[in-house]
Amino acid sequence: MNSISKRFLFFLLILFSALFGCTERALMSKNEGNHNYSIYILGKDGQEYILETSQLDSGLLLPERDGASLNVPEMDRSVIVKNGYYYYLNRKKAALLKYESNGNQLQEVQSMPLAQFSIENYQWLGGDTLLLTGLGSPDFKQVKYCMLHVGTMKTISEGEMEIPMPSGRFDNMSVGFVTRQTPDQLLVGYTYHQQMGVSNYTTSDTTYITELSYPQMKAIKTVKDTRSTYPGGVNTVQSSAFRDAQGDFYFMACPGIALGNRPELPTAVMRINKNSSIADPHYFFNLSSTIGNHAYGMWPVGDGKAIVRAERKDLFKGLGDHYSTPHFEFYLLDLKNNKVLEKLKLPLDKGTRRECVLLKNHIAYISVNSSSEGNFVWKYDVITGRLTKGAELGGNTDFILRIDQLR
Repeated sequence: MNSISKRFLFFLLILFSALFGCTERALMSKNEGNHNYSIYILGKDGQEYILETSQLDSGLLLPERDGASLNVPEMDRSVIVKNGYYYYLNRKKAALLKYESNGNQLQEVQSMPLAQFSIENYQWLGGDTLLLTGLGSPDFKQVKYCMLHVGTMKTISEGEMEIPMPSGRFDNMSVGFVTRQTPDQLLVGYTYHQQMGVSNYTTSDTTYITELSYPQMKAIKTVKDTRSTYPGGVNTVQSSAFRDAQGDFYFMACPGIALGNRPELPTAVMRINKNSSIADPHYFFNLSSTIGNHAYGMWPVGDGKAIVRAERKDLFKGLGDHYSTPHFEFYLLDLKNNKVLEKLKLPLDKGTRRECVLLKNHIAYISVNSSSEGNFVWKYDVITGRLTKGAELGGNTDFILRIDQLR
């Protein structure tokens, strides 16, 4: 489970601990052929699965038949998937583990030590170079990083980012995005939190963006933005930021109860222009005022457009039923012109945060967990606007927690 959930949603951990399990043994899969996609499934009985498939366009997939049956608690759905490999930080072993598919198995092939580290964000810096940004555990106050070569699973560099630690009433923090703005410059977006009780917390009303020298990780400047808070999110769980074809960087500010817990502030899309190091003061796409709800998760679909996943606050009672109640809708946004183009005609979705949208050519594959219509990967043609059902996840499937491009 990611660090922000551990800090703020402890009671959800008790309620939904079955959502975050996996195994350290070899993972069996009955799929054959060239697997292009990976699907992480939570079963109705609490069992979890990793399922690999060659396509998402059609057919019926049963995790108990076609997937790898997993157990708790050695791995969770916070995996990084790339080029046929799975990377996962096993904090019990204080190691980053690398898995690969070998015929009908997913086997651990390499590992490297990584202690007192909780991943908040990952960023591929080109080739086999992976930058992990996180917080030092167990207090979650110091921003740390580890840059590694995934081919050899060797550390290139590691240490602390020069970012101010929480102070005053704020006792912990979260890192929402990390982006390499120029060859020698990183931008890090973050905010601070105050724990109010076992299941209650509050968040600063400010988004902070620190410009760091790269690879030294030394602070150049920090800029505050009070238009909204909680920039980005833990991107091993759900995407909420991206760079477009023109080099501009978009990120969501997510103050809703499931992340920032400052629901009086607006969910918004913000932008850092290509040659800038601050959020554009003239750009602020207020989603809360446009769609009337908070949103979590944003995925680019090309041509200045993105899909976001927004909650229906009239359909859930609070955090206690936020994950289990179907109340999420998907919207297509025109980010260049600050417009909602349409609400996609999909069933109401359930699951608070999920990695649930993939773009392949001009088709957006969207996984939806519907209590009434079943669990499907839908196909949305971003050119024609046509929406059709793709692969169905049946059998023991309760939640599709994530879909990833495997190769």
